[in-house]
This record gives sequence, C-alpha cells and structure tokens, in this order.
Amino acid sequence: MFAQVEQEEWNQWKSVSEEIGAGLRDVVGNTPVGQVAQDIVSRQIQLMKSLPLEVADRVMDIQQRAMQAVITGERPDELYEMIMASGDVAASRAQLIARTEIGRATGALTQARALSVGSEGYWWRIEGAGTRDSHRKMKDKFIRWDNPPTLDGITGHAGCLPNCKCWPEVHVPPPRK
Repeated sequence: MFAQVEQEEWNQWKSVSEEIGAGLRDVVGNTPVGQVAQDIVSRQIQLMKSLPLEVADRVMDIQQRAMQAVITGERPDELYEMIMASGDVAASRAQLIARTEIGRATGALTQARALSVGSEGYWWRIEGAGTRDSHRKMKDKFIRWDNPPTLDGITGHAGCLPNCKCWPEVHVPPPRK
C-alpha cells in the first residue's frame, strides 16, 4: 500500500513538474520576460572582462545550460555532471560553479519576471546560521534591481553570488487603479 501511495505521489509530482517546465519554457522562449532573463545572463558574462574568449564561451554554454536546468526543474547535480565532463575541473570547483550558475539563472528569471510587473526591487532574505557575515548584514534590506550590492568584492543580487543561499523576496507594486 505504501509503495502504491509513493508511486502515485511521484506521478503527481512529475506531472506538475512537467506543467511548470512547459510554462517556463514558454515564458523564456516566447515572451519579453525570457528575453530580459537571457540579456541579464549575457550581461553577467560581459562583466567578466578578465576571461579569455575561449573560457567566456564555455561560461556562456554553462549559463545557457543552467537556464535550461531551471526551466526543466533540474537540480545542480545534473549541471555538475556536465561541467565535470567538459574538462579539467576539480569536483569541488564544479559543484561551486553548478550551484552558482543555477542561482544566477534562477535570479535572472526572477528579476525579469519582477521587472515585467513593475517591481523596483526586493528584500534580501538569508538562509540561516551558516550565512556569511557580508550576506547576514544584508538581511531584510531593500535592494533595487538597478543597483545590485557588492559583497566580498563581487557584485550581484541575492542568490546570484558564489555559494549564496540567500534569495530575493520580490516587492510587487500594488495594481494601478
């Protein structure tokens, strides 16, 4: 009986996940929100001026794959496997890259969706006791989308920085009357 209930729950979760993925694919592929999210990711790469062209192309591939992973509901583990298969990367570095790029892709999509409804920013929320001091100091601060903070020498929004488990609680403006 437990096995049957577990299988039914799995099938239901899979069905809902596929519906969400289809909706996100449509948003990213066919709406201005998707274009804005892709532009945000592209700008993040352009900010990395110290990267050689070959490495920048590889980062672009990883970030595009991360966006696909967010759309399909994949975990960072699948992206980690892709990074490990791509060449000379330490396992710990591949895990860091996978988590960070999933966070950036999720953040870009969140930002694009928020901007589409007129949001000017968000409240910085933190994960818990293991949060870095610089991130803990950001807790509950309002951050404008057009002015991301610089923490530990890196500029980015909540959840988009390396190993960041923070997230943006989006401010959605009230509807206009």
